[in-house]
Amino acid sequence: MWVRTLCVVGAGVGLAVAGVTPVSAAAPEADLAYHGRVSMDAGRVALRLTPRNHGPNAVMDATVRLRWSAALADVQWLPDGCARTGARDLVCRTGALSADGAGREIRMSVLLKGAPTEVTLGIDTVWGGGAVDSNRANDRQRVLVLDTGDFYAF
Repeated sequence: MWVRTLCVVGAGVGLAVAGVTPVSAAAPEADLAYHGRVSMDAGRVALRLTPRNHGPNAVMDATVRLRWSAALADVQWLPDGCARTGARDLVCRTGALSADGAGREIRMSVLLKGAPTEVTLGIDTVWGGGAVDSNRANDRQRVLVLDTGDFYAF
């Protein structure tokens, strides 16, 4: 038996088929994680983030959320595949992640309102490409970043 998944595009603007999924199919298992480094200087935060899939199955795409403890400035230049979802939140596509492989590095520089002396960056998976991730400990992180210009690894 097949189920068509529909999603509403806009407020009643139209419908789009998001995919066709067999009901009896078990969800694949993957283990997503994020590694990188982050620094802050005068309210500007530089971030390099590499998504990784420890397997056992590949993931066609996933979405990582970046949540700042301070509000983002109103205007931001974000890399392709990233979007602002709130005053303090961004989401980014990871792209395809092979089993036991690293994805493309996500690089960005964001400006925070008011140039705080410290900020906490929360990183977590919002969508895992339909895969089940039974080890959520390594894809949820909080990183304290001080306004020193030094890089902090995670």
